[in-house]
Amino acid sequence: MEGETSWVSHCFDSIERGIGESDSFSEIGDEYNKEVETVSVDLILPDDLLERILAYLPIPSIFRVGCVCKRWHEIVSSRRFLWNFSHALQQRPWYYMFTSSDEPIGYAFDPILRKWYGIKLPRIETPNWFIASSCGLVCFMDNDSRSELYVCNPVTRCLKRLEDPPGLKFSDYSALAISVNRVTRNYNVSIVKSKQVPGNFFQWDLSIHTYSSETMAWVTPLTEVFAGWRGGDESVICGGVLYFLIYSTGGGMPENRHGLITYNLSSRMSHGLLIRSFIPGPCSLTCGRLMNLKEKLVMVGGIGKQDRPDIIKGIGIWVLKGKDWLEIARMPHKFFQGFGEFDDVFASSGTEDLIYIQSYGAPALLVFDVNHNHWKWSQKCPVMKRFPLQLFTGFCFEPRLEISP
Repeated sequence: MEGETSWVSHCFDSIERGIGESDSFSEIGDEYNKEVETVSVDLILPDDLLERILAYLPIPSIFRVGCVCKRWHEIVSSRRFLWNFSHALQQRPWYYMFTSSDEPIGYAFDPILRKWYGIKLPRIETPNWFIASSCGLVCFMDNDSRSELYVCNPVTRCLKRLEDPPGLKFSDYSALAISVNRVTRNYNVSIVKSKQVPGNFFQWDLSIHTYSSETMAWVTPLTEVFAGWRGGDESVICGGVLYFLIYSTGGGMPENRHGLITYNLSSRMSHGLLIRSFIPGPCSLTCGRLMNLKEKLVMVGGIGKQDRPDIIKGIGIWVLKGKDWLEIARMPHKFFQGFGEFDDVFASSGTEDLIYIQSYGAPALLVFDVNHNHWKWSQKCPVMKRFPLQLFTGFCFEPRLEISP
């Protein structure tokens, strides 16, 4: 962190007022001042008790109480408050939706208050950058050279650029993942690179590169050549294991078009053994999206029709049990229809107990609560589709104040 109070100014630069609210931060501060004058809270509560009370507020409310008075501003800016905040009521994950096909602009959805907030993301230049998140940190990687990497907290806007990763500068496919240790706050970043062997469509060079915030260095623990399979852009770290999807390059049955590879990041697996960890997909998938939900690997996938496997007929959610996929939910038809024309690929991201799903062709956002097995539309995003080919995408992240890269 850039000092104990720096996060406050970052937050006000980063998050604007909730869409649909008529009150600005200053107006809300005036209202709080009137209330404080009436009940004399400052005279009744000692600092430590007030800190504990404020730590249970949602993040947008914390931004607002920082405007009330000098005392409250100092409280919510202190390191002790951030510690209390991290041990108080857990915030639910937000979803950031890009609302432009060219510019990295958009809104973040808060499922607790059911409101959208304008957020300015640092450094990212276009919505098509690779994005991964874990425990309040988000990793961005450019989609051109695939060597420009940043780790940031999107709420406080604290940012760190990582050293350029090793390996091929221009891979055909890359998959980015990040994992934050919730106790030590250290993090690991991984990139799986895949490139076709020149002149051979069925053989693909695949390499794994990992970065540790403890050593501040990259290593390349493994490189292999895959036959009949290539890497893609889906990977996630769960329980110290790197999972990434691989895709058939032809010759297989439709139900075998997707497969999962596992790699234990704490091991040093010898060459030639990686493909032995292969786990087939649960069914004929049009696409697959991997996510870590409380250290359980979950996949959201489009289910292809039997006679036309490239056409989506529904969306399922599976959790990996050993080497078997267990279906835990399937999107009800009324919600599936609610997206309108659903393409064979879509955006999906989740963490903790929430999964977000959206079509690339519309700003509609569907939320699935895993704990309650409940589907619900989010509050309508404050943006309209301006032209037929406009695309929407996004990512899920935990809103946290105490985590910094």
